[in-house]
Amino acid sequence: MTPRAYRLCFVCTGNICRSPMAEIICRELLPGYGLGDGLVTVSSAGTDSWHEGEGADPRTVRELAAAGYPGGERHVARGFTAADLTTHDLIVALDRGHLAALRRLAPTPADAARIRLLCPDGTDVPDPYYGGPEGFTACRELIEAALPHLLTEVGTAIGTATGTDAATAHHGKQHLA
Repeated sequence: MTPRAYRLCFVCTGNICRSPMAEIICRELLPGYGLGDGLVTVSSAGTDSWHEGEGADPRTVRELAAAGYPGGERHVARGFTAADLTTHDLIVALDRGHLAALRRLAPTPADAARIRLLCPDGTDVPDPYYGGPEGFTACRELIEAALPHLLTEVGTAIGTATGTDAATAHHGKQHLA
């Protein structure tokens, strides 16, 4: 019997900018951390459902494509639900506001413990929605910088840590700081 995949969910406000960007970049980096081949599944959601059913913000799609990450155009926004607390092993908030909102939904301390910020130093990933393209680039770069720590933790949690520095795992390019 094959063990079930470790389930990871990124959460921002509307699920059209930051969380889909984190989802798509993370999915692309998984193999470089020994977490591909279905060991880890990645999704995203929003704390609010304003954009439910919509695609990713076109600026998110453009930024991802320019950086070589495919699939942004296929994203469909959805709202985070209480059921997500039971169907995901780790829920990753993109800022402290999301973290607080998600922890309020957690019915038990054990559920709350599975919710964390993306950036290990407590930095918020700023919302690029009201700015220009440079905000989307900064958002992508911050996500890329934080994901190695997260993916190393996930690998350790599921016993597949390879110790590999996957800074060049994405298409052999240096994307991560």
